[in-house]
Amino acid sequence: MGTQNTTRILVAELVGTAVLMLGGPGVALFTASHVGVLGVALGFGISLLIMAYVIGPISGCHINPAVTLGLLLAKKIDRSHAVMAWVGQIIGGVGGAAIIYAIASGRTDFHRGSFASNLWTGEFYGIRAAIIAEIVLTALLVLVVLFTTTKSFAPGFGGLVVGVTLTLIHLISIPVDNTSVNPARSLGTALFAESSTDALQQLWVFILFPLVGAAVGVALFRALTGEKADA
Repeated sequence: MGTQNTTRILVAELVGTAVLMLGGPGVALFTASHVGVLGVALGFGISLLIMAYVIGPISGCHINPAVTLGLLLAKKIDRSHAVMAWVGQIIGGVGGAAIIYAIASGRTDFHRGSFASNLWTGEFYGIRAAIIAEIVLTALLVLVVLFTTTKSFAPGFGGLVVGVTLTLIHLISIPVDNTSVNPARSLGTALFAESSTDALQQLWVFILFPLVGAAVGVALFRALTGEKADA
């Protein structure tokens, strides 16, 4: 893979992840009181759906380090692709959160609070529930993404199916831990949360266990399809 192609992957994943941040945590912070859990879930899902058709032809539109790991483990992409995607996702996650902060701070009564971060304490369900949810739901997301790469999958519908899947995942787990399944999303919001919320202290759960879930998703995909590691 040439330098030009890897740079395009980085930029595409950066832009896509930033858009996901605006459409997900951005909706949660700006309009959650008006649109509720369903609206926030749709914000994430629609963002992924749109970006799938915009940057999908360039980078595959992972916009999620766990999805990239799953595709790497399943031998759907090479290491160079994965590394450039991860760099773009991290920059895009932090950059997207910075844009949200810049907009939100325009309000005189704005308080960062948890900044739509992922947490297991307070109103949420606890660390055990968060770990289970992140593993199971990330595995589901990666499983669906991998099935969209198969020859039998209907061409052109991948973005729609994955976007709807991400919406479902958020409907299930926003009350549990504010839904991560995406370490870049979790990192971005945690960096801008107030220290009193423990978002940074609890961040490790939302980095580690989505990655574990990605590996589980790959294992399920292989079990269901019979594909080998080098498929």
